[in-house]
Amino acid sequence: MKKIPKEEKKSEAFAKKLEPAYQVDKGGKIRLLVDLADPTVDLKWYKNGQEIRPSPNQRKYIFEHKGTQRILVINNCNVNDDAAYSVAAGDEKCSTELFVKELPIKIVKGIEPVKTTVNERIELECEVSEEGAQIKWMKNGIEVPTGVRSRYRVKAEGTKHFLVIDDASREDTGTYSVMATGGTSEAHVQVDLKPLKVYQDLQDMTAMLGQPIKLHCEIYPGNVPGRWYRNGQLIQPSDHVNIIHRNKVHRLEIESCSLHDAGDYTFVPEGYSQSLSAKVHIIDPPRVHLESLNFPDNTVTIVAGNKLRLEVPISGEPAPRVVWMKGERVILETGQRVRAETYGDQTSLTIDVTEREDTGNYKIVLQNEAGEATASLKVKVVDIPDPPESPLVPVVGGDWCSMTWDPPKYDGGSPILGYFIERKKKQSSRWMRLNFDLIKETLFEPKKMIEGVPYEVRVFAVNAIGVSKPSEPSKPFTPLAVTSEPTMLVVEDVTDTTVTIKWRPPETIGAAGLDGYLVEYCIEGTNDWIVSNSELTEKTKYTITGLSPGCKITVRVKAINAAGASAPRTLQHSILVKEVIEPPKIRVPRHLKQTYTRRVGETVNLVVPFMGKPRPKVSWLKEGKDVDPNVSIRNTECDSIIFIRKAERSHSGKYEMTVQVENHMDTAIIDIQIVDLPQPPQSVTIEDVWGGNVALVWTPPKDIGNAPITGYTIQKADKKTMEWYTCIEHYHRNCITITELVVGNEYFFRIFAENMCGPSETATQTKKSALIVKEGLQVKTQDFEDHDFKEAPKFTQPLINTFAIAGYNTTLNCSVRANPRPKVIWMKNKIAIIDDPRYRMFSNQGVCTLEIRKPSPYDGGMYTCKAINDLGEAQVDCKLEVKVQTQEL
Repeated sequence: MKKIPKEEKKSEAFAKKLEPAYQVDKGGKIRLLVDLADPTVDLKWYKNGQEIRPSPNQRKYIFEHKGTQRILVINNCNVNDDAAYSVAAGDEKCSTELFVKELPIKIVKGIEPVKTTVNERIELECEVSEEGAQIKWMKNGIEVPTGVRSRYRVKAEGTKHFLVIDDASREDTGTYSVMATGGTSEAHVQVDLKPLKVYQDLQDMTAMLGQPIKLHCEIYPGNVPGRWYRNGQLIQPSDHVNIIHRNKVHRLEIESCSLHDAGDYTFVPEGYSQSLSAKVHIIDPPRVHLESLNFPDNTVTIVAGNKLRLEVPISGEPAPRVVWMKGERVILETGQRVRAETYGDQTSLTIDVTEREDTGNYKIVLQNEAGEATASLKVKVVDIPDPPESPLVPVVGGDWCSMTWDPPKYDGGSPILGYFIERKKKQSSRWMRLNFDLIKETLFEPKKMIEGVPYEVRVFAVNAIGVSKPSEPSKPFTPLAVTSEPTMLVVEDVTDTTVTIKWRPPETIGAAGLDGYLVEYCIEGTNDWIVSNSELTEKTKYTITGLSPGCKITVRVKAINAAGASAPRTLQHSILVKEVIEPPKIRVPRHLKQTYTRRVGETVNLVVPFMGKPRPKVSWLKEGKDVDPNVSIRNTECDSIIFIRKAERSHSGKYEMTVQVENHMDTAIIDIQIVDLPQPPQSVTIEDVWGGNVALVWTPPKDIGNAPITGYTIQKADKKTMEWYTCIEHYHRNCITITELVVGNEYFFRIFAENMCGPSETATQTKKSALIVKEGLQVKTQDFEDHDFKEAPKFTQPLINTFAIAGYNTTLNCSVRANPRPKVIWMKNKIAIIDDPRYRMFSNQGVCTLEIRKPSPYDGGMYTCKAINDLGEAQVDCKLEVKVQTQEL
């Protein structure tokens, strides 16, 4: 599309606005001008949003008026005047931007070259074209740091600028430059050392290790400080080194020298180009430092077959000549299996594969210009011990065993320090170490094994050299353990000759399993435990029989498995063998403490628990009479069950339950109410008709279904169609006025009664109809013959094959025409759908709908809608397929 030019809105306050931008040189002046359309309007000038107010003492801003023109004059422009300006006239505003152009700073007088010596003051000077100018000092192309801690100072006096170095050093030599916006200037600065006179130079010297060293020199002038260096490293005064300076004399003294003190010494006077040097040579007699090896009795023990490399520290300056000897035989550096090597401050003896013949005394001989030294070492070649004998396992527990073994026949030339134990599962090849600390004895108890799993064990012998090969594995053994003791042993019942006890299984059973339980009892006054069950019982409940009345017994239970009997679980208190009478007590469930209501045809199954000893006698009465034979009553030791397969209204009433133990008794009353649908009202009459209103009166139903009437449903039907419509539901009174009836129509009325079971199956209809006529007019009716509207069912809209998505409700629709109104039956795969909560069926004005709630693939199939009345029947079919929705990856 062609861009439409934006039409600029004409200003009402300004005849001429500010220019978009202005430019002025630094130090010049600028005039900002606007022309007003209305010269009487108030005018305000702004700089960066801040109003500019005239000041009588300053001539920076001048405001001028010339007719309709308003002018702002800015004198002596500088960088601060570079800003956004605006002028406001009434409610209107216009803006501009002022740019201040700076003139370049020129160097009028450049810096000059300087040549000086160290510790002197250097001052570089230049002059620029303008005061307050910003310049930059550079050294060798890098900006000079001018901070507080910098060696360089910068100062300015008017147009002159200075760079000052108070204490010059040789590092200050270089090319210095000054940079301004309008030019640069550079000059070279040379800083040299001062000349020096040497009266006495440093002398080379040789000293014995540990003797003092004194270096001495004399220079002029005498007040010049200096620094001492050894091998290029600065020497600082310390407890070891003493540095002395007295007038022209400079001395360095070391009271006791070491090898590190040897080297090239240099004295450098500060600020001078000359330096003094000398060499110090330190000699030391040779020594062998066997004490640093920490070998007991200077004896080295090595395992046969291993490589021995014995490194012995030596000292001596200059480096001594080293000779290794075994007896009278000299060990050469070119030897194959046995050789000697010397390098740096140590010498070494290497034996690649040690043998028993290598055992013996070895001698070391050292020689240099300061003397000679000798030392001796003993080499002992030992081996690991032989493996111990195969271990024996005499005792096996649930998760442990006891094992013993014999020591090895050969200890490898070193005492046996202890043993390591390993075990593995028989079917496995992975051995596991059982101890990390050596075992001194030849017996051990492995623990934490798994019951029922075969194991093997083996032993390693350890001496100072190492660990032997493993012994032969022991014979396989399998840990098995008895169970833990039974738990929660309690007395359940006592009679005159029996005691019934019960318990819970052991907490730990183990791999050997549980074969059963052994019950024992002990009569008070004796110490003999009598076995009650000759054969093991697998149940956790047992009755001890054949007891004498009045005796006291103590009972215990043991768990038995293949490993033996567990620890017994014993009752804490003795039991008196005598039946205890417990008064009966009925424990009526909470839902039976109020009227228990069920519908006709439903099943009644009530369980009423009770307590009492010995077993109570239970009896039932209904309204003081025997219970109907159709009511099944079954009693157990702890509860009574009343069962009615198909309840009838005659089963309603109060049932009295009686529980009796000897002279003790307890009763409870259960109120059962069986309800049914009510009958319709007995009669319905039209009391009065006026305007569009009809007054109805009816009598309550004769049979209310054994439940209170909760309301009535009133319906009306036009005589022409006889289709019934509900006027009101859940109505509680026995009279009502129906309003808003259509004039000219003739109505019949019918009423349903309702209780907690629902509405009555039929309704009571008015015998006469109510004709709604307009008041004041007489309607003259003509006799005519009624048209017969009856017809057999006929579907005007069939069912259509449908696809549905699983989990989403779907509906099947069709329409049927019939008179009288047909009965509609829905079928799936030719089986009628009755009382299935997954389906909802609707029929309104001939439109039949079947709603399937959240269908699954199981709901797919052939669906049929069948309509039936007195004149015939018709049906339509469709196929429903339910698809499962898949998720897209």
